[in-house]
Amino acid sequence: MKTIGLLGGMSWESTVSYYKAINQGVKSQLGGLHSAKILLNSVDFQPIETLQHQNKWQETADILTVAAQSIQAGGADCLLICTNTMHKVAGNIQAQIDIPIIHIADATGQVLMINNITKIGLLGTRFTMEQNFYKQRLIDKFGIDVMIPTTTQIDDIHRIIYQELCLGKIEFSSKQRYLEIIDDMYQKGAQGVILGCTEIALLINQQDTDVPLFDTTKIHADAAVKFALN
Repeated sequence: MKTIGLLGGMSWESTVSYYKAINQGVKSQLGGLHSAKILLNSVDFQPIETLQHQNKWQETADILTVAAQSIQAGGADCLLICTNTMHKVAGNIQAQIDIPIIHIADATGQVLMINNITKIGLLGTRFTMEQNFYKQRLIDKFGIDVMIPTTTQIDDIHRIIYQELCLGKIEFSSKQRYLEIIDDMYQKGAQGVILGCTEIALLINQQDTDVPLFDTTKIHADAAVKFALN
């Protein structure tokens, strides 16, 4: 079994989900008392969040690169950046380490292709929805048309992530708002919706809607298990 490196803490609320999903995946495959071999470096999210909103992405890359190098030095065979948004600097980090980064958008794109999805809605932080580092990768590598919410919807999605979900707050009104947005995107032609922020699955899941949902945390964790056991 290979060792999975996790670069977490962004936020720690969703890193918990990664740890659980990866261990459950290994147990499902191997049975008994088997669990995943994991190296976790969990960073302090507050300074990174501040730099994100100041548009100081190189500074965030510098912080995460040091953490990634420590994971590599510890003996990890791959790296997962346990957040969609910080894949904006995945290339910067990969350039400074030798172990492969399992890219969350690539893992998601592969699952979308298996499910014959050609047009998908994307929920996430404002950075993930509005900037090209994530959605353009799906377009270029997988030929999938990516739809994002309206400006007002983006404001609400982003606010709920940072002011509620990252703080462990689960509000019924926010869940209803997300479900309204998901339904609106489906009505506009999306064949499904990517939960493109690792915290969103803390709020909603497939049982809440008939619209196909693609949980990037679970997809990313599954890709890590496949890598570790292959």
